Amino acid sequence: MKKLERRAVLVLLLTVFLLSGTALFVFRYVRNGSKWATFYANASIYSNGYLKVGTIYDRNGVLLAENGAGENGAPKYNDDKEIRLATAHVVGDSKGNVSTSAENKLADQVIGYDLLNGTYSITNSSHKMRLSIDSEANRAAYRALGSRNGFAAVYNYETGEIICLVSKPTFDPEDPPDVSSASSGTYMNKVLSGRFVPGSTFKLITSAAAIETLDDLDNFTFNCTGAYYVNGEKITCTHAHGHEDFESALANSCNGAFGKIAIRVGAANMKAYTEKCGLTHVYNIDGINNVKGSFDFPSNADLNLGWAGIGQWKDLVNPLSMLVYMGAIAGDGKAAEPHLLHSSVRPSSKTSRMIESSTAEELQKLMKNNVTSTYGASNYPGLDIYAKSGTAEVGDGTNNAWFVGFIKNTDAPYAFVVCVENGSSGSVTAGPVARAVLDELVGE
Repeated sequence: MKKLERRAVLVLLLTVFLLSGTALFVFRYVRNGSKWATFYANASIYSNGYLKVGTIYDRNGVLLAENGAGENGAPKYNDDKEIRLATAHVVGDSKGNVSTSAENKLADQVIGYDLLNGTYSITNSSHKMRLSIDSEANRAAYRALGSRNGFAAVYNYETGEIICLVSKPTFDPEDPPDVSSASSGTYMNKVLSGRFVPGSTFKLITSAAAIETLDDLDNFTFNCTGAYYVNGEKITCTHAHGHEDFESALANSCNGAFGKIAIRVGAANMKAYTEKCGLTHVYNIDGINNVKGSFDFPSNADLNLGWAGIGQWKDLVNPLSMLVYMGAIAGDGKAAEPHLLHSSVRPSSKTSRMIESSTAEELQKLMKNNVTSTYGASNYPGLDIYAKSGTAEVGDGTNNAWFVGFIKNTDAPYAFVVCVENGSSGSVTAGPVARAVLDELVGE
């Protein structure tokens, strides 16, 4: 009897171990199966070190890359060199030099991996993956940037689809330069992986914090003499703006006024609203992560706090995070989570509330006034545009020109961010790039 009991206990323990091991394997398979399947030693999907299965298209069905169709099994890219250059950072290259590219980060989606069949195709046909980007909109951004470095991005703040994602310097995936000889930033998608001084575009975060924390903002006045002194040191403006209220201070992008506002808002609130508005958030874009911004709001140094409130000091913003924040202003305080895979039936998910609906409405009015009173609505014919420019001092004697915002044209709920490195003023240098991309999209 005791022998039977011992055997029963042994069988029970073995069963427990078996079930535990099976559960652990299933857990690891679900979590890591796609990584196992796309391991470079998998001969069913790799040949000569290249993925040999999977094709990538844009949202309109334009072929961007066909794996295994090139020389020696390398990918074959679009025949149009401009399209290749304009989409290189999104699609990637055969050597995996762009860490955030579809060929690199979304390899399981490219080959059509699923939990049930793995990499096996019942129809024995190559999997087709469609990205949300519009190749012609990317081409428009590439052309508008010209020989200058920088980036341009557009996304649908209602659906979350990223429509345009261009970074320069770029490269031709048909003939990628060696990493050791490539120009700095050639293989970096700056919108996803970069952090940049935001300049005056950051005043839209300071504005949101001021609207929601200062009771007397409607009565705000400031006399700009070209410099605002804090403890004997100054925050400088481009020139003397004279008497301003809150609206004109934003339209004039007055550093003195916004330095004073940031100090009144306080370090704790500035930090809280930077986080609340998503500028320190990491977004999961179908498996690709952006980098989060970096900021410092000193509580014991008003001068530095003032500079931080106008987008200088130690402010570093990730462009994608700024893009989503633009969508939240347009979307009454919330925006769609960004994604890169196209689907006509995919439901959109929203961010947490960044700002109150009434704050978003106020910021919309302010950004529209920026356009009509400063940038010139006639420069954006046919576009119901809301924007903020920025000229960011990057510390080496040069400036980056920013232009951020959104449009509310019928069936065109698009937010945008554009930055031209070593540019002049944002609206003059970066504004035309935004217009070129938006014209391409709205004109469709």
